[in-house]
Amino acid sequence: MGTFRIEVLTGKEVGIIHDASLKILAETGVKVHHDEILKQLGHAGAKVDRDTKIARMPERLVMDSVARAGKQYTLFGRDGTRQARFGFGEPSLMSSPGQYRWIDTDSGLRRAARVSDVGEAIRLGDALEHIGVVGSIAQPEEIDEAWRDVYLTGELIKGTTKPTRRWVKNGQNAEYILEMYRTAAGGAEALRKRPMVEAFLEPISPLQLPGHGLEILRLFAQAGQPVSVGPMAMTGGTAPATLAGTLAQENAEILVGVVVTQTIAPGTAMMFGGIPHIMDPRTGICSFGSPEQALMGSAMVQVARHYGFPCYINVGLTDSKLLDAQAGIEKGASLLMGLLAGADTFGHAGICGTDHAGSLAWLMLDNELMAYAKRIARGIGVSREATATEVVAAVGPAGNFLEQEHTALHFRSELFLPGAAWTRQSWDGWESQGRSSMGERLVTEVKRILATHTPAVADEKLARELDRIVKTARESLG
Repeated sequence: MGTFRIEVLTGKEVGIIHDASLKILAETGVKVHHDEILKQLGHAGAKVDRDTKIARMPERLVMDSVARAGKQYTLFGRDGTRQARFGFGEPSLMSSPGQYRWIDTDSGLRRAARVSDVGEAIRLGDALEHIGVVGSIAQPEEIDEAWRDVYLTGELIKGTTKPTRRWVKNGQNAEYILEMYRTAAGGAEALRKRPMVEAFLEPISPLQLPGHGLEILRLFAQAGQPVSVGPMAMTGGTAPATLAGTLAQENAEILVGVVVTQTIAPGTAMMFGGIPHIMDPRTGICSFGSPEQALMGSAMVQVARHYGFPCYINVGLTDSKLLDAQAGIEKGASLLMGLLAGADTFGHAGICGTDHAGSLAWLMLDNELMAYAKRIARGIGVSREATATEVVAAVGPAGNFLEQEHTALHFRSELFLPGAAWTRQSWDGWESQGRSSMGERLVTEVKRILATHTPAVADEKLARELDRIVKTARESLG
């Protein structure tokens, strides 16, 4: 089976972006909103201005940090049986860690997210083959935001044996969340050996590192968990109006995250989060589905590969609010480009529009789209056996291949066999079953899975301990 990759940049162009990023870091610098980490950067070799909080990074410090960082890691689920591996050429989706609004599965209307939506999102994420890391998708209003991330972490760990991901509010909440993962793993050393969660640092473009994010990063890295760095620089808004300028700034913001992480915990494995967007010039809104999104995401995979990092990119997304042709074009084109570029993870899955809401139907669509794109990325296997000349000879002119053993042996591995959300029927067959759209079939399939799939729940002792930690956090934080 051949493998093929698309490249939107030449090797020389990747080098130009790399050089521009180093120039930005050395001359312009980055504002660091964390006094202790700013001090550590100074000790590591950065030129630090304590008054402005700006750190300038010499090339040697940046490249030494890149060399020191881990380039592969595995996230483990609750019982270790299900894993997500990054840096091994095994692409997978991550469902969204949380959306404040929700598309109701029955009515299709947007409303506030609820606790009940969380349970369904976790159950569906647990069931879907191509969701490698499960998020809660919903941010339920019933739970106080001060401790919501702790509560949702508990629900995720209890509700699925897949690896999980949550947005983390601040360092204080991170302590409770790490305690929960240590409890699930069997202790601090067990969690260090088999990481269950990664920190996510989002630099604030242009060229700032937020204090809460840095404190979360510090705690997770010291606990032996991998770190993902992903700024959302917007072309024409929070980044230059040229795509190359956006890529150079985005890369600089990621590289400073690498420097910080390796200063705190040398050897920490890292994910290169190349997730730039454009600002739509007519509305001033961040676009999730532009063609430039597909180009920049694919380019960032090449830049990540230049340093040896696994890569997370924001593709497979859309600006559409409906499961319509616009959604299919934007999501399909960008996800396929990112997959063929060699990205490790994409997302997040289950998002309607530009973070307008979470939706189970959209999560189902993302899973189906990933299956389709993976088949294209797998390519065509060519060998003497695969050319099947002996079978052709046996069938001969005017014969058929349906009754051949060769067909029975190969059709499942060769062909994409779509599930119930797709249609390949005749017009009359489709019409006789209600003339349904793919959006309608996705909803039907969601309801079928929720009615039939039961995840492996956490044992009673672990569940009680997780609930105790949530209760403590609620009393302390709420």
